[in-house]
Amino acid sequence: MCRYTLAIACAALSLTAACANSAPTDDGGGGTTNDSLTTALVTSGLHAPTFLTAPAGDTGRLFVLEQNGYVRIIEHGVLLPNPFLDIHTLVTGGSEQGLLGLAFYPDYATSGRFIISYTSPIGTEDGGTSVLARYLVSATPNVATPVADRILLRFDQPYTNHNGGMIAFGPDGYLYAGFGDGGSGGDPQGHAQDRTDLLGSMLRLDVSGTGDYTIPADNPYATSDSLRRELWNYGLRNPWRFSFDRSTGDLYVGDVGQDAVEEVDLALAGTHGGENYGWNQVEGSRCFTNGCHFTDFTAPIQTYTHASGCAIIGGYVYRGSDIAGLEGTYFYSDACSGFVRSFKWTGGTAASQQNWTDLAGHGGVQSFGQDARGELYILTGGGNVYRIVKR
Repeated sequence: MCRYTLAIACAALSLTAACANSAPTDDGGGGTTNDSLTTALVTSGLHAPTFLTAPAGDTGRLFVLEQNGYVRIIEHGVLLPNPFLDIHTLVTGGSEQGLLGLAFYPDYATSGRFIISYTSPIGTEDGGTSVLARYLVSATPNVATPVADRILLRFDQPYTNHNGGMIAFGPDGYLYAGFGDGGSGGDPQGHAQDRTDLLGSMLRLDVSGTGDYTIPADNPYATSDSLRRELWNYGLRNPWRFSFDRSTGDLYVGDVGQDAVEEVDLALAGTHGGENYGWNQVEGSRCFTNGCHFTDFTAPIQTYTHASGCAIIGGYVYRGSDIAGLEGTYFYSDACSGFVRSFKWTGGTAASQQNWTDLAGHGGVQSFGQDARGELYILTGGGNVYRIVKR
């Protein structure tokens, strides 16, 4: 069904029709074409790279995840032959599963702690399980200890698609983890609107201790006796990639659509969670089920239709120093069409929209990445890593 390694690229498209209720007009997101940026190949030959990141302050290394369970290091532009971490025997391969997320603790330079997100074939349902596990670096900086320090979270996935898997530390020091609605099409089990489970939601966890995670006291359901206290927001279909603006702390979420609309959601720094982004009642800016009411949900700040793509790849706000004039620009892409677009969130609107002609054309975009200096990268299903540079 899918042309690319991750089924995310097909958006797990089904033919369930959206309802005929009126909805806001999609803005398309195209913007003005611009060729002032281009890409520089960093490395090739990776196996389905899913994510790229670096520890705070580490300007010499990039850590790249391969879907089949390896974390590789690019050091000063050279792909090292030996992996930083090898968990290939633990992960489910193919589809939208595998090794999906990596987050270094803010104090990684001294603690050596990091967390990975992956899917395991072990579980009671067809999709296996999603796992968050903490690991430690060994005495050798380019090699992690091979066994997890602790399994922090494990829960069943009913299907092999819409597993999400992105993790990141927020500016508040808590770990955020995004998970999809559990898969199939149309959220048949109603997970995204169900706050008694973890699917279709973003979690916010305190992982600062040496034991299990705890619930931050200001989580929106921290004191609930019936709702999952881990939840930060909900109503998400598949938040494949999200990121924090490292300057403002704003949270941008690229949520993959179903039949018609892709969306970018935004939670401004200082908000208190609990946002309902509407899936499966609404898809982007359109009704998905009969009788939906847009006032019940937090609306996306940017949408585009499947006339120009099929599955959004959320990116980052540029906070690097190599490219003048890009400060505050949010970049995103699409797994099928491979365009790269951007906007600046200012005055309550997605302004300064651009369609970056010379950043497109690589095909099969799987993820963006950000290094310790705030420079941005594009990862493709063909195994390449590119850095965004000034033409």
